[in-house]
Amino acid sequence: MPVILFQHPFDPLEVLHEQTPRMGLAPAAYGASDIFIGTMRDHNEGDDVRAMTLQHYPGMTERQLLSLIEDTKEQFGIQAALIVHRVGQINPGETIVLTATWSAHRKAAFDANRYLMETLKSTAPFWKKETLADGTERWVEKNTPGF
Repeated sequence: MPVILFQHPFDPLEVLHEQTPRMGLAPAAYGASDIFIGTMRDHNEGDDVRAMTLQHYPGMTERQLLSLIEDTKEQFGIQAALIVHRVGQINPGETIVLTATWSAHRKAAFDANRYLMETLKSTAPFWKKETLADGTERWVEKNTPGF
């Protein structure tokens, strides 16, 4: 499955190792793969952050991410892509997202993964609520710019 949502911490390299053979690619079919791993920071907008809750709409979120993968494959001519994302309670230092792309050549793999991650950040139906060090909570209204 090219889209996986976890409610618990995951090891991105272990997931990548498990999922790569399931992507339907023969080992000699691709010449490049590119991965991005995003982790939760302990600060945002000048404040210390103790935790974050990431909400989503089950079903809708997965469909949108699958559509993003198909768009990315078509636009960049890559062979496969993977999105693994956390939902629920996340603590600083834990992995939030893993994206990976496979292609015949490195340029397409790099470009496709950058597009995949930046589009995910700006369009995927996820909502973040931070818990600050003083115990107050706030919704994250914007992501940091990527492109």
